[in-house]
Amino acid sequence: MSTTQTTVYLIDDEPELVSLLSEVVTQLGLSVRGFTRAGQFFKEVRQFTNDAILILDLHIPEMDGIEVMRRLVQMDNPPALVLISGRDIGVLHAAEKLGRAHNLDILASLTKPVSLQRLRQLLEIHMAGSPKVESNPRDRLKYVPSPEELQQALRQDQLVLHYQPQVDIPSGVCTSVEALVRWHHPEHGLLLPKGFIPMAEQYDLITLLTHWVVEHVVEQSQQWQRQGISLEVSVNISARDIIGSTLPKQLYGLLESKQLDPTCLTLEVTESALMGELAGSLDILTQLRTKGIALSVDDFGTGYSSLSQLLKAPFSELKIDRSFVSRLTTEAEAQAIVKTCILLSHELNMRVVAEGVETKEQYQQLRELGCDMAQGYLISKPVPAEEIKPNMVFRP
Repeated sequence: MSTTQTTVYLIDDEPELVSLLSEVVTQLGLSVRGFTRAGQFFKEVRQFTNDAILILDLHIPEMDGIEVMRRLVQMDNPPALVLISGRDIGVLHAAEKLGRAHNLDILASLTKPVSLQRLRQLLEIHMAGSPKVESNPRDRLKYVPSPEELQQALRQDQLVLHYQPQVDIPSGVCTSVEALVRWHHPEHGLLLPKGFIPMAEQYDLITLLTHWVVEHVVEQSQQWQRQGISLEVSVNISARDIIGSTLPKQLYGLLESKQLDPTCLTLEVTESALMGELAGSLDILTQLRTKGIALSVDDFGTGYSSLSQLLKAPFSELKIDRSFVSRLTTEAEAQAIVKTCILLSHELNMRVVAEGVETKEQYQQLRELGCDMAQGYLISKPVPAEEIKPNMVFRP
């Protein structure tokens, strides 16, 4: 076992800014390497550690930020990105979407002049969520488990659920949690969902995985009920789950056998998955809602749905994507989007949950805009079930 230090790379053609940002990074106890040309960066850096970060200016000579992102896509284990720009904010947001479309980890996009406080917060949160000690830092992202391994993991209880609290913004009371699956691989350590969910989707194992998660969530809900803990639990489901016929039957049977109220369960489906399968899923979604199970649109604002499409489905909750929440207090455009989402949802009698809340300023802004619920590292990271206590209250 060895401890690795997070390395932050900087690419910006302004030497003064590279020096200033380097000082911020160093003050946090992180390693830093700054470059004023992308070509020199690629010449000197051939591989990255598991938790590396690249702060990238989009407007640099010779090789611009978009070209840098294209090259990173071709590399093993590319770093997480913080995009910065002093020009058109629309270009910044377009670059962010482009990066995510190519499966790059975009931590945030920042406008110039860069807020040093915001940058510190981003780096601190990334450090808090990244493992500091592991046997081989590169294994987890390079390693892709096989379908047979996942099936074995389900049989041998190698999977575990962590729960991230969601609090009522006006009162700070924790009223719900989101269930997030992890895999304790016997050889490769803790695998996060992005390390095996795509494989499960590809090999038609996602329904089996969803059934495992739902079964364990319902069992955990029953345990909490016995302990006097009353919480709604959100579960992520895939597009295949909402067009299949087995999930509703499983849910009804489990809830009935455990004598649980269906309103304790919320199913989350991403906007992009929903819009691709809306025609074939409306009957399933409506059936679930008539039984009292809540439905949530996850990552709202990142897909390409229209309001008319959203109105067709019987949702009870909307989750504002973290990419908008992260810019809430620094960009007027993000604030306008969040405000519109809240107003629209309330007009449709939907609860609004803001994801990725990381600062007290974001929490206060959400309170002022009338957002109902908040979820994020400011409140709590995902924790094991035993760390969820009765009557949890968040005090910002």
